[in-house]
Parts: sequence; C-alpha cells; structure tokens
Amino acid sequence: MPPPRLVRAMERARHVIGSVHRRTAPPAATMLEMIIGAWRAQGIAVAADLKVADALADGPLTADELARRVGADPDALARLMRALISEGIFTRKGNRFALNALGETLRSDAPMSMAGMARMVGHPQYREHWSGLVDAVRTGEAYPPKLRGMGSWEWLETQPEFAAIFNDAMTSVSEFAVEPVIAAYDFSPFVTIVDVGGGHGRLLSAILAATPGARGVLYDLPQVVEGAPELLRRYGVADRVQVEGGSFLDAVPEGGDAYVMKNVIHDWPDAESLTILKNVRDAAKPGDTLLLVEFVIPEHDRAFIGKWADMEMLVQVAARERTADEYGKLYEQAGFRLTRVVPTAAPISLVEGRAV
Repeated sequence: MPPPRLVRAMERARHVIGSVHRRTAPPAATMLEMIIGAWRAQGIAVAADLKVADALADGPLTADELARRVGADPDALARLMRALISEGIFTRKGNRFALNALGETLRSDAPMSMAGMARMVGHPQYREHWSGLVDAVRTGEAYPPKLRGMGSWEWLETQPEFAAIFNDAMTSVSEFAVEPVIAAYDFSPFVTIVDVGGGHGRLLSAILAATPGARGVLYDLPQVVEGAPELLRRYGVADRVQVEGGSFLDAVPEGGDAYVMKNVIHDWPDAESLTILKNVRDAAKPGDTLLLVEFVIPEHDRAFIGKWADMEMLVQVAARERTADEYGKLYEQAGFRLTRVVPTAAPISLVEGRAV
C-alpha cells in the first residue's frame, strides 16, 4: 500500500497532465469527450452484464468464440470490444480478445472486482434515478420518492433483482476501502471495537485480523447481520465478534472504546446524521473514539471522486458528502471533538473524534 502522501502527489500529477490534455483540443471537442463518458460507462456495464472478463479468464478468444461464451451477437460484441479496447479496457492479440489489467477488474471473482459497480451504474432503474439530478439540484430533494412513490431504501426492498446488484456494488466498494484503512490507522490501542452499520462485517474482520488483542461488536439491522457469521468465520474472527441486530436510528450498543462507521453518515441528511451520532455518544464513555470512514471533500478544485459521490447522495437520498469543517460541526453538536482527519491511499479518510 503506497503512502497517502505519494498517492496525493500522483493525483496532482495526473491533474496537471489532464489539464494539458484538455487544453490541447478545442473546448467544444473536450466537452463532447466529457459528455460521452456516459456512453463509456454503459459499455463497461454491458461487458460486466455479459461477464466478458469471466469468459476471457482462461485465455484469449476470437469474436465468435467469445460471443458463444457470453450469448451475444458476434458482430455487435466485436464492435463493443473495439470501443472498450480504445479506452484501454481489454486488449487484442492477433484476431483474439484478451484480458489486461483494467479488464481483470471486471472479473466477478477479482480481488477488487468492479463488476458489481459497473452493473449498478448501467442498470436502467439506476439511470432513471440519475435522470432526476436536475430536479434534485433545483429543489435540494431526493428524486426517487417522486419517481417511485417511496424513499430509495424502501424502494430497494421491493426490487430483489436490483437489490442484489446494488449489494454486489457496495461489497466491491467496501473491499476497495479495507486495505487502505488498515494500512493508515493503528487500531491496536482499542480493546472493544463496535462497527455500527457494519453490514456483514468485512471491515471489522479486517480490523480484528490486524489487531489480535481486540474484540468486536457488529451492529446492523437484524436482516442484514443474519448473513454475517459466514463471512466472520471465513476471515477467522467469528469467535471474537458479538453480532447484534438493531437500528442506529434508535440506539447503539454500549461497551466499546472505539466506534467505527464506514459510509454511514454520508447516507443521511444532517438531522438524521446528528441523531445517529448522538446515539453513538449516548453509548460511549468520555474519551472513547469515534471513527467515520468517509469521503472528505477537499478544499482544492482538482478532480475527486467524492465530489461526484456527493451528487449521488443528493439525487438518491438528499444526503451529502462533507468537508472536514462540516464533520467538525456535526461532531461538536453530537458531543464529540474532532481530533484529526487521517488520509489513506484510497480517496477515503478516517474522521477521528473523541467523546467529551
């Protein structure tokens, strides 16, 4: 895992190179290239839906061979592959298509697979939600309630097929964050770590694997934590984790000296976020640690994925990504003091606070 300072330097270099690239073309051409990024995303989603990368895992295939494997029209598939290869996704070896580093990330079994995320972003129902971004920007309100007649979370419970794709996407993003968090933060001072809204416990299992002397409490909705024991056993930490079901909007388990929440607070507007944080404060003792693993919007004007994740939060649930100052204000209102923001090699940071 590279040091965060090196990663930030590389990001600045990429920004400079990108700026030069944009300035070498007429503004209209550059803008057109940005606009048709939606086409690229949809092409990647189709490759993920068809499991093209999985089909190429055993070696290069001709267009006809690949089409038979994935159930597609050979000519149409060859044209899609041509477009993807032009973006550096997949490669060509003679008359055969093959995997490369970017193509590997679309394998469903890749260590950090992006296939689930690609399928979610390309799904028609997801795109319907983003079609309402203009309404969300005009009103500051989420669009799904107007489109579906219910909030995003309630609607998701009625859509098992899309919910499975959504869960795959969240799992892939979660896996993307695990190693950088473990590399950036020392959890060894803590005896009991409570993962609030921790899903099946992937982050908690990684923290405990890196901190053999600690125990954990995994807390999420009862129907969510039902699936946790299998994952905790797989990572060899089940005997050190107490699994509890409940809603962080109502209460949070007591007894931790560190409370961790990954990508929870960004899902909620300020009022609900404050409720959640106050529930954590009610469970915590003075001096206990609160760690939020979130995008923290930087002050610079360079590209940062969290700025677009902020638009995702707006359109889907009228929530937001936040700056360090905004987190500091939330912490103060909830009874915590923000002590530092710890960067990682990924775009996420750990927002550390202490209960006062």
